Amino acid sequence: MKQDNLLDQQSHFAFGENWLDYARKIDEEKISRATDDLRRLSGRQRLDDMTFLDIGCGSGLSALAASRLGASRVAGVDIDPDSVKAARQVFARFAPGLSADFEVCSVFEMTPAVFGTFDIVYSWGVLHHTGDMVRAIETAAALVRPDGELYLALYRKTPYCGMWRHIKRWYSKAPSTSQQRARRMHVFLFKAALKMQGRDFDAYVRDYGNRGMDYYNDVHDWLGGYPYQSVTPDECHALLGRMGFAVDREFVKRSRHPLRGILGSGCNEYAFHRGSRGSPGAHGQAAS
Repeated sequence: MKQDNLLDQQSHFAFGENWLDYARKIDEEKISRATDDLRRLSGRQRLDDMTFLDIGCGSGLSALAASRLGASRVAGVDIDPDSVKAARQVFARFAPGLSADFEVCSVFEMTPAVFGTFDIVYSWGVLHHTGDMVRAIETAAALVRPDGELYLALYRKTPYCGMWRHIKRWYSKAPSTSQQRARRMHVFLFKAALKMQGRDFDAYVRDYGNRGMDYYNDVHDWLGGYPYQSVTPDECHALLGRMGFAVDREFVKRSRHPLRGILGSGCNEYAFHRGSRGSPGAHGQAAS
């Protein structure tokens, strides 16, 4: 079998088209939610005088949140030109006076010699889609300056990861009509699952907004997210520990329910620091 070229956008799902669509929905409320979420993950109210790199910038919303929080330098990269286009459009609309550098680039092309190092390297829901998650994490970590921080969101490992890998591979190459049918089926099953829990689907969609996201764009993102890998918190800790990082904060779900992951795994979030300082405030989010 021919090996995918991980530097080639064609080996990945077309996330950029989805981000261009989502970028048109961004408003001040979504920006506020993204800003609050970055505060939660960073443990800070402000990022004044800090440099911020967003690997897999998507719509540019997280980079915009960093700028709103006072980051002195904001940069973003994405393998998909449509994502970079979306990010530039978002900054032009909401932060015309703030500077940010966005460019088309694979994480595997990034080195400190070329890109420098940053106070914060951020990559939310991206590195598990690169086709080589461990190498992608190692590359991102190398861009963190001494005493700097690495913020990651990575898919939780569940008993259904193998199933989802096959589904995502099919969906990422399927015709748009087939993708639409798959999205309708996923939404139908999710509605049924919420109903069994006594929860209202319309309220869920209305209140949906972690990081200012949109439910329907996220369904497309989830189903199409190929390549696909996942990791347990312990595996993530061990990997970053070998590179000299320790966790400051994490928001993880640890569930042993037999159906955990059948409709989607979601992401665990981690805030690591580079160096030997203590890790005050580390905590986890209870499993649901």
